Amino acid sequence: MSAVFDPSTYDQQLAAKVERLRALLAPFDAPQPAVFDSPREHYRLRAEFRLWRQDGQRHYAMFAPGEKHTPILIEDFPIASQRINELMPRLKSAWQASEALSNRLFQVEFLTTLAGDAMITLCYHRPLDEQWEAEARQLSAELGASIIGRSKGKRLVIGRDYAVEELQVAGRTFRYRQPEGAFTQPNGQVNQKMLGWAYEALGQRQDDLLELYCGNGNFTLPLATRVRKVLATEISKTSVNAALHNLDDNAVENVRLVRLSAEELTEALNEVRAFRRLEGIDLKSYAFGSVFVDPPRAGMDPDTCELTRRFDNILYISCNPETLAANIAQLHDTHRVERCALFDQFPYTHHMESGVLLVRR
Repeated sequence: MSAVFDPSTYDQQLAAKVERLRALLAPFDAPQPAVFDSPREHYRLRAEFRLWRQDGQRHYAMFAPGEKHTPILIEDFPIASQRINELMPRLKSAWQASEALSNRLFQVEFLTTLAGDAMITLCYHRPLDEQWEAEARQLSAELGASIIGRSKGKRLVIGRDYAVEELQVAGRTFRYRQPEGAFTQPNGQVNQKMLGWAYEALGQRQDDLLELYCGNGNFTLPLATRVRKVLATEISKTSVNAALHNLDDNAVENVRLVRLSAEELTEALNEVRAFRRLEGIDLKSYAFGSVFVDPPRAGMDPDTCELTRRFDNILYISCNPETLAANIAQLHDTHRVERCALFDQFPYTHHMESGVLLVRR
């Protein structure tokens, strides 16, 4: 939880982020960033709480970074979605009234969507039995949410093990499965704005797109409508499976998805190494004009960064502006920053999401 949640300060904290991004991109003659703000509250679609026993009851709790023994007890959570805030007291009442639900329960995770879906994961320090399952089924029906029980080496699913999201991009609705335990963008409204910006920045093209770090296909679905075909890569099996479902659910047929890391794909494109996972895919059949990357906080490694240099257009979404700047520095001799944007995914924190379009000089 942010310790400085205060909607009255939102405009100032956003302005400070804009100045920070401008300063980081100033050495590259970047244009003024487009700024995409967040709802001031109820913007976060997922939340995770430890449980803390006090006065004979378990309470939602969070801890300051590095602090494990002084909990912050939570009754409501204004940065979380309305749906999470509606579910929290009802779930708490249920475990307070049930030994089967509360016994050795130590963590609760919520995942909700703009489309109104909800999934709750309950984590236990004990095996889950038939009594737990019977009461969890009743609770799932009462809350209108899927419930997943986790204990050591076991997972019981009541309902679905994913939440369903729907996002609007350029007048089209895209439907996504968001699996339990897999990464999803936490701020749905800003994610939707981010997808729209990427869609516009890529533009309508007659060539092909390479996408690295595609996750569950968050960007893949709308960007695939802008190009001839897409080769997308992702290393997480859970995310790959979700992306394949999402491509099928949305009838997107011009995407080939391979489970390779960005480093492995670099080796394949450089013909350093052959991969069985690329069997049946003719890399030489692609006429890549653009590459889309959304790397982890560490940014792109130097070899992957060199790989992106081959493309006329590099569309880069970053969750760490410092590593973004370092990657741009490596590419600046061949590519200029044509567009940039700030997406305030994480209000009231120092974290920011940003995007740049780099175009060959």
